[in-house]
Amino acid sequence: MVEYQKNFWKLKLQTCAEALSKNNFETHIADDCEQAAVIFNEQIRAALKVTSASLGDSMSLLATPILDQLKADPRIRFIDTFERGIPRDELIERRRQALLVDLFLTGSNAVTEKGQLVNLDMVGNRVGGITFGPRHVVLVIGRNKVVADIESAFMRIRRQAAPLNGARHKGWKIPCIKTGRCMDCKSPQRICNTWVITEKSYPKGRIKVILVNEELGL
Repeated sequence: MVEYQKNFWKLKLQTCAEALSKNNFETHIADDCEQAAVIFNEQIRAALKVTSASLGDSMSLLATPILDQLKADPRIRFIDTFERGIPRDELIERRRQALLVDLFLTGSNAVTEKGQLVNLDMVGNRVGGITFGPRHVVLVIGRNKVVADIESAFMRIRRQAAPLNGARHKGWKIPCIKTGRCMDCKSPQRICNTWVITEKSYPKGRIKVILVNEELGL
């Protein structure tokens, strides 16, 4: 990417970060995924007493080295809620346990320039962890998730994030996979079940946001 584009997005992220900070989110800006991991380890995690951690589904988070580093730390009891080969019933139970960890990590479907988080969830464990339970929450958010306002966030999620998330689950039968847009379906595999708007972090600083100057996730 050429320098002027990088600088344009840096300014946009700074504006978003200022709005998030005013809304009591602890906010950081990273140039890329590697720097996001450095910020997480040296600025965020170093200031916390963490012995347990888990995650909510997030392609943005998976693009960074953060999860691998946590899993490799013998001091951390990591609850893997997406471990391959594990029966779904057990994974659901792990997702329940994940709501009581010291540190919960995930991403966000959208973040507004006014400093609000907007998320849509299927099971509810991801938005549940953001809202209440874990002592600390860290969200990794790429610049492509920044939108003007809540209405734009709804539009982005319905027209882009939700259909793309449906499409990455092979074999699922939901109409948005074929149409490329939300059909407000009644499928038993519907992924659009729970909307959550987070206006402010409570308590102050509980939710920590790393804005990354790269295109991440869907």
